[in-house]
Amino acid sequence: MMHFEESMALIEGLEIERYKTKRLYIMEAVGHVLAEDIVADHNSPEFPTSAMDGYAIVHEDQAMGRLKIASINPAGSALRDKVIGGTCIKTFTGSLMPEGADTLIPIENVEVDGDEIVIKEEVPQGFSVREVGENYAKGQKLIEAGTKIDFSHIGVLASLNIVHVTVYEKPVVSILSTGSELLDLGEIQTNDAQIRSSNNYVVEAIVKKYYGHPMQLGCIKDDKESITTAISDALAKSDIVVTTGGVSVGDFDFVKDVIRELGCDVVFKGVRVKPGQHIMVARKGDKFIVGLPGFAYSATVMALVYAVPLIAKLQRGRNPLKMVKATLKEPFNKRAKKAEFTACNVSLVQGEYYVDFKGKKIGTSAILTNMLGDIGLLFTSEEDSSKQVGDEVMVMLLD
Repeated sequence: MMHFEESMALIEGLEIERYKTKRLYIMEAVGHVLAEDIVADHNSPEFPTSAMDGYAIVHEDQAMGRLKIASINPAGSALRDKVIGGTCIKTFTGSLMPEGADTLIPIENVEVDGDEIVIKEEVPQGFSVREVGENYAKGQKLIEAGTKIDFSHIGVLASLNIVHVTVYEKPVVSILSTGSELLDLGEIQTNDAQIRSSNNYVVEAIVKKYYGHPMQLGCIKDDKESITTAISDALAKSDIVVTTGGVSVGDFDFVKDVIRELGCDVVFKGVRVKPGQHIMVARKGDKFIVGLPGFAYSATVMALVYAVPLIAKLQRGRNPLKMVKATLKEPFNKRAKKAEFTACNVSLVQGEYYVDFKGKKIGTSAILTNMLGDIGLLFTSEEDSSKQVGDEVMVMLLD
């Protein structure tokens, strides 16, 4: 089995020959990764513009104390009047600054006396005037390709009158669980050896959360022919196939063999990591298979560690799961000479992350309830030893 860091380097180094893109209406593009640079085709604003309600003036005229109101300038109007010495034009937020004016004095700084304003408090030259290109300049790259589109990007796109954008397609991820002992939702239990399948639904939720399109294929019995047909069909209609179970060394663990027999190239099989050491990743062209272990906690952690980066890679995006430094609030006992991902409680106090294990059970890799709460995954390498209170550790944040 390979070192964990070697497996991550292999995932990072995978190259995609052809990325899938499509054009989407901007509101449908939220959550997708942009496949083109967005460059401004004009200045914003294109002309000097008022940033407040007030009076457009010549700065030096404030010394006169009183100015005649020559006109009114609502936002959106095509005002032709000019500001000449000794006069002002009432101007509103968003209005173009009248020709001749270089300053806007806000309404709070003046009193109106008939058709004149009396200046109570002067302002510096250029006050409350938005300069040409203050927001952005023509030719400026505003949003880079590879950016995940969020609400702020929508506002910029709309201001540029961009209706459609080119994005990377979210990969279709087929999910199936193998095991003759598994019962799908709604199935009746007929003997005590049967267990309720949860892995396929956990993986589906992970795919949805981290920007893929899940395709739920349910449970398959431990029958090599059925598994071969299911994986082959899934490969034909999806970009990533995620299986749970069947990758270990038991007599009925057929998935690892089927993957090879379908002509897939194995990226790696077996990693010195806890949980999930029998993890398998393979590819066929630009399609990938991630063979997860069958235990619930193992399957969940390995889906986060290996499937999520592949979902991001197929969109030329960034892995949404980040490692941060945190401080231990209680000791951590290093249990294995492997890399370990340990469920922990994460808190953020005055900008610093802290970790404890309150309510977390120690046992097998089947304890999925350890993932409940404000959870992160404490990472320790195989070279690490046990940790003490106050030690700095690395934690994978899940949000």
